[in-house]
Amino acid sequence: MQKQDFPDARLLQLTVAAVVAIVLWFVIRGALPEMWRTPGSPALYFTGVAGVLLLLVPVAFVLAKRGGHSTNPVGWFNAHIVCSLAGMVLIAIHSGGFLRRPPALLLLALLALAVLGVWARVRGSRRMSATFASKAPAFQVPDAATRERLRALIIEKRRLLAELDPRATEGTFSVNLPHFIRQPRLALAYRKLAREESLLLGSRSAVSAQQAWWRPLHMALAWLFVLGVVIHVVTVTFFAGYVADGGPITWWHLKAW
Repeated sequence: MQKQDFPDARLLQLTVAAVVAIVLWFVIRGALPEMWRTPGSPALYFTGVAGVLLLLVPVAFVLAKRGGHSTNPVGWFNAHIVCSLAGMVLIAIHSGGFLRRPPALLLLALLALAVLGVWARVRGSRRMSATFASKAPAFQVPDAATRERLRALIIEKRRLLAELDPRATEGTFSVNLPHFIRQPRLALAYRKLAREESLLLGSRSAVSAQQAWWRPLHMALAWLFVLGVVIHVVTVTFFAGYVADGGPITWWHLKAW
């Protein structure tokens, strides 16, 4: 059976609970044992590992959604919400309260992702629903040159689609992960044509800036977070001496460069 999506009220409750948990941890941090206040201690190290593992679930959600093989996308979406919020709490604890160091930017990225996600669900989704049910004034009849370019684009898209996915229809087709894996050249070419078509039609300018850009910003922050985690893991594992800056290395590492 398909799982039910989280109602807005439940999403807000979970988000508030995560924020309260982070604030409470910072409040009581001074009274906790030393191991919870020492960056890189075994307790904080494994807390960070657990947080990163939870935050890999949203990545798996993207792969499942773009892979086109998920039988329960709503379940994946719910897991992405719960694991993201729980992971954010664990990453905040992992920071040890030292927010003036570069890794603290990862926590800021998580907070920004949470804000964008909540806005998209509570407010943005309503605007998108209204957009689908309306005739936007920006969707005007293009001039002759634009119409000719659009006609050429559609012809080229159909030609590529015949090779990329012969059973698909150009009007409803969207490139997904299996297409990029099987035929990356064709998938990239089709994606480029689709973007040019969207620009010619003025699709993004037909809606508000918030509605047009929240998702690109959400994805950019998500991938920046992933990149930041990779850099952080590499530095603490192989450049532990540099990270410790002359102090004791209290975490597991391979090299102390």
